[in-house]
Amino acid sequence: MIINRYLTDNILADLKDKMVFIGGARQVGKTTLSKEIISSNFKRAAYYNWDYQPDRKRLIANELPGDKGLLIFDEIHKYPKWKNFVKGIYDTNKDKYQFIVTGSARLNIYRKGGDSLQGRYHYYTLHPFSTAELELIKGEYIIFNELNFSPKASQKNLELLFKFGGFPEPITKQSERTLRRWHNEKLERLFREDIRDIENIRDINSMKLLGDLLPNKVASPLSLNSLREDLDISHRAITSWLNILESFYYQFRIYPYYSRTVRSLKKEPKLYLVDWSEVKEHGARFENLIAAHLMKFTNYLNEFEGYKSKLTYLRNIDKKEVDFLITIDNKPWFAVEVKLSDTTPSKNIIYYKNRLKIPFVYQVVKQEGIDFIKDTVRVISANKFLTGLV
Repeated sequence: MIINRYLTDNILADLKDKMVFIGGARQVGKTTLSKEIISSNFKRAAYYNWDYQPDRKRLIANELPGDKGLLIFDEIHKYPKWKNFVKGIYDTNKDKYQFIVTGSARLNIYRKGGDSLQGRYHYYTLHPFSTAELELIKGEYIIFNELNFSPKASQKNLELLFKFGGFPEPITKQSERTLRRWHNEKLERLFREDIRDIENIRDINSMKLLGDLLPNKVASPLSLNSLREDLDISHRAITSWLNILESFYYQFRIYPYYSRTVRSLKKEPKLYLVDWSEVKEHGARFENLIAAHLMKFTNYLNEFEGYKSKLTYLRNIDKKEVDFLITIDNKPWFAVEVKLSDTTPSKNIIYYKNRLKIPFVYQVVKQEGIDFIKDTVRVISANKFLTGLV
């Protein structure tokens, strides 16, 4: 498969002066990245998994290696006082060790930890494999310039991602039976183990039912009232559960870009899954695949480059909609409309390009061999478009 992940070099550089926190969905490859790929660059590395009792005892006893090297703390956020604990070890031993902290929850916003670790770490979100990673392409981009697409664009890899998602196990085995079993086991462990270990959810079965409903809500404006009625729960509960599922990297929401120029809507987020292979309907799954790639790109721009980048979508009170807009400092950079096969430029994307002065607009289609400009819209195959990201 792939030896290095897209974050490997960045993490190695950042470890020289701070801790590195790596968050991401269950089984997205955080342990492999830290324990096997990153640690191979150190003469000595010690791995501690909070879920493994002997490791937990060693940590609580402050039993650390005698030799200097890399320390990896996995799932330590499950310890209620983990922030103070990590802060103490780091402040005392930062001249001797380098530190990686990984977890299946958003370590940078998780609050049940006491004293803040502000200024002591760099944070990365590890996303599933993308087209650029599978193609071994190092994305080259300049903010507010045209994306730089590689001529090396395999339709085969796009089809693999579309069918099996971007998580290491199913895309490596490429078996539909493995994918079904993997989905079942992943969801069961997410709700019964990860969320239960940290969050006080009284009705975990209803929350699991919410997880069953969400794949059918992908790519459409999300109605909390509709979900609340389906599950017969309070508005407060549905809001809390969605926030928890987002904090555990099960799903993410994007919101409309607000501009008085086009009478934008302010609310109505659209929801997407981190694992788009759970989405049955092909049009929604393809849009989710593109959304996940764009979110990965946005997170990378934020977490490594330091840009204030955001993934939004365009929708106004007249229901003119474009699927995605990437902004930097709230200024439009490029918009993306997603179609399975329609190569006729969208009237809506032309409308928004002119009204919002969006520098670049793309209509991305699933079929290969497409790349032309018409009415200022670049219509382009997904396999080629996605090589311009990370």
